[in-house]
Amino acid sequence: MDLAPASGKIFISPGVLVTVARLAALSVPGVAGMSPVPGGVNRPFHRGAAQGVRLETNGEEVSAELFLVMHPEGDAREVARKVQLEVCRAITEIIGMKVGEVVVHIEDIAPAPSE
Repeated sequence: MDLAPASGKIFISPGVLVTVARLAALSVPGVAGMSPVPGGVNRPFHRGAAQGVRLETNGEEVSAELFLVMHPEGDAREVARKVQLEVCRAITEIIGMKVGEVVVHIEDIAPAPSE
């Protein structure tokens, strides 16, 4: 039985893209959390701004900016590079879109746990 794909369009909600990018970033060791997207007064009303993700789509291509809080023992450069790779992989494999760029901002370092 040969099943051909149905004709039509598929729409991916921006919220889904934000969730995929956010979860991919949080899965990287060394990332303690996300920081709200800095910016103007209207920024909190943009989707994903409070979750530390800013996305831009251009046709079939996605560009992402992620704002991270790191664990104090992490190597910032290495963690940022792994976040870029993981977010790119997740968007490509889960959503099926091309990734233009992934920009990582280290916004803060989480306090060390008190012993």
